[in-house]
Formats: sequence, C-alpha cells, structure tokens
Amino acid sequence: MSGIDAPALDSLRAALRGRVVTPQDAEYDKTRSLYNAMIDRRPAVIVQCLGAADVRAGLAFAQETGVDVAVRGGGHSGPGLCLIDDGLTLDLSPMRWVRVDPDTETAQVGGGSLLGDVDHEAHAFGLGMPTGIMSTTGVGGLTLGGGHGHLTRKYGLTIDSLIAADVVLADGSVVTASEKENPDLFWGLRGGGGNFGVVTSFTYRLHPVHTVGVAVTVWPIDRAAEVLRWYRDFLPAAPEDLTGFFAVLAVPPAPPFPEPIHGQKMCAVIWCCTGDLEADRLEETLSVVNDPAPPAFHFTTPMPYPALQSMFDELMPKGLQWYWRGDFFDGISDDAVAVHERYGQGIPTGLSTMHLYPVDGAAHRVGPEETSWAYRDAVWSGIIAGIDPDPANADLIRQWCVDYWTDLHPHSMGGSYVNFLGEAEGPERVRATYRGNYDRLTTVKRAYDPDNFFHANQNIPSSAA
Repeated sequence: MSGIDAPALDSLRAALRGRVVTPQDAEYDKTRSLYNAMIDRRPAVIVQCLGAADVRAGLAFAQETGVDVAVRGGGHSGPGLCLIDDGLTLDLSPMRWVRVDPDTETAQVGGGSLLGDVDHEAHAFGLGMPTGIMSTTGVGGLTLGGGHGHLTRKYGLTIDSLIAADVVLADGSVVTASEKENPDLFWGLRGGGGNFGVVTSFTYRLHPVHTVGVAVTVWPIDRAAEVLRWYRDFLPAAPEDLTGFFAVLAVPPAPPFPEPIHGQKMCAVIWCCTGDLEADRLEETLSVVNDPAPPAFHFTTPMPYPALQSMFDELMPKGLQWYWRGDFFDGISDDAVAVHERYGQGIPTGLSTMHLYPVDGAAHRVGPEETSWAYRDAVWSGIIAGIDPDPANADLIRQWCVDYWTDLHPHSMGGSYVNFLGEAEGPERVRATYRGNYDRLTTVKRAYDPDNFFHANQNIPSSAA
C-alpha cells in the first residue's frame, strides 16, 4: 500500500475529526466509487474531511509520506481525476453545507456540497445562481472549471457569481481569495480547475429566480439539419430570459414523453425561460418551434427552479459508463450541422447524447482576461457523451464519442471547457483551453503551488515551457 505503515495511518486518524478509509475497510469500494463507473482507481488512503483542519492534516500526511494527492468534491469528474491510484484522496463530500444570507443575497457553500444543496437553500428565498444542469454535480469542481447551465445567458457563468473562496494550499496554509485578497489566486480559481489548492468553502452572489418556464421540444432525427440551422440563428438573437440547449438523443422511456416515441432517435431543445411565466405568453414565445419543422413532441410547464435542476437526475444516476469530449464553438457551420446529423442518426446506446450549451448573453459581458476562462467569445460549449449502464458497451460508446469529436473538432474554436476534457487528452488540449491566459496561469501556479503538488487534474505546471 504505497509503503504507508500502520503507525503513520494511526497518526493520521488521531489528527482528524473525519474518517480514514483504506483498502482493508469493508466500505472501501463504496467510498471510492464515482459517478462515472468506467473509472476504477484504487487510492491507498481516502480521508473523509469534515473541515479545513482535516484537509490540512491530510495534506501534511501526504507531504510526509510522499504520496500523490487527489481532491474529490461531488465525484462527477468524467476522467475520474478525483481519485489517484496508490495515492491519497481528500474526500470533501462530508462538507455539505449552505448558508444563505437573504439580506445580502449571498451564500457561503461548503466545498463538498452539491448543486442541489445550493438550489434547495437559495430557493426558499426566491434566489438561485447559475450552475450546471444536474443537482448531483459537485459545486467545487463545477465552479473551478467555470460553470454553465440554464441561467448562463441571464446571469453569466458560475465564476461570475463567485465572490470569495477559502483555500488550503499545499503547505497547509489557509488563505482567502477574492478581488481584494490574493486577487491573482482568485483570478486563477475562476476557471483554472483544482490546480492551486483545496477550496473548503465558496461565497457566491445570488440572483432572483424562483419559478421558471420549462419546455422540451423534440423533432425526428431526419429533421436535425433544418432544426439546427434554425436554432443557430434563433437563440443568439433571443432575449436573455430565454435559453435552450440543443441535443441529439434517444427519447427516454419515461414521462413526459408519449410511448410511441420512446427510444426513437431525435434532436431536441430543452428550454428555460426566466421571463413572463403566464401560460399563454410562454406558449406564444415558444410557438417558433414550429418554424424549422413540425415537432414530434412539445411540452411546456412552469416549474420551480430546483425541479428543473434535478429533472435529469433519475435518467442519469451514479454508476453508468461514461466517456466524453467537448469543444467550444462560435458558430455552427453547415459542415458541422452535417456531422451532428450523421452521428445523431448513429447514436449507439439509449443514453448516449450530444449537448450544445449556450454560453453567450451575460457571459459575454466579462472580458476574456478578467477570469482565467478564456473563451468569452464562444457561443456554445459542446459535449459528446457516450453513456450506457453495461460495461460491455464501454468500447462502443468510447469509439462513437471519439469519432464524433474527431469529425466535429475542425469546426470548433480549438479548445474545450476544462470540465469537458476527457481522460489523457494531453497538455496541448489543456493549453488550448486557456488560450492567452495560459502563461498567466503558470505564474499563479508558481506562486501558490511551485512544486506542482496538486497535479491530479487537468494540469497546469508551474512553468510555461
């Protein structure tokens, strides 16, 4: 077990309020399991942290024993970077807490919290913040990568609502990063991933959101070209109160979809409207869905925002096989449309999909150098995801994803949302993700983690070379 002896583990246990889990413990396999069941890594030690003091103790243990460190929040990392073989995982999942201040419209959030935790607490005060689209996603990883979802056109990226972060550095020191304190670290945290330290709490600005208009529109896959050409022009010109991500998918065998279209390959837009929610007004706004082609199904309803955020949770539970890749796009060319149509018709399994998330609107009003997220001119963030419950289909979904991405990538902007980078895509892909901000990120890395202690991530080394 990486040469870690029993006395060292006993010393670690004595320094913690949380628990130490090793391969000898009955709960080890459950504790090391991730959202993506394609990942099978075996850490030597898992430290379940209850607070910053436990994080510090875990880091001190790693420094003393020389083991590598990974950090786990919600465990949604597609390539499984929150676990490391024969190393130590700092598991922040016990640190699930949210404190909302309705007077200042802010929230302080524990580093192991999930999006659903924030949605639930903020909703009680008619507030929310822009995050991802699944309530089971970890706040930490999503935020550090940038964060986009249903509210991005209206309120920007998750990092655009970040006010401050408490960070434990590799040497165990604890600092606050904000516009006034350690501003260079704050800049790096807003998009630079887990390269600089362990964030034990985040403070966010909240925004008015309570009930939203939700719609799901699906068209037969053989109308995908017409629909996507219409969508690429319609959505960027639409008011920022309206958003919708485009998808190719197989229709789930579940409500609200009628049984005759279950399992059929379709293209879709999942809509969210934060504007006027009168039923007839919402229907009028979305009457445009008939313009490209008659939908096979169209459904609209008002919905509490947390219900929208958790709408896909049961469809995509923990324990599925996942393989994904992504890219940014500033337009959708006719050649790209043809690629989407071709691979949409060839979806290999019932859960495999492709999504194009809008990242314009409010996200464009932040300059490309104001945060480390460099693609402020992107209009869509795309992800191709091969998904299936059966490990026997792992190669099938991986190959579909790789082929799709290979054919689509020449029509992209060249880089990807860091949270959509897959396993072993290489340092050049990481560099492309940060464009002109990459060299500054290496400077921040050199200042706060000069030895690259935190390298179990989409890594930014402390040297630009």
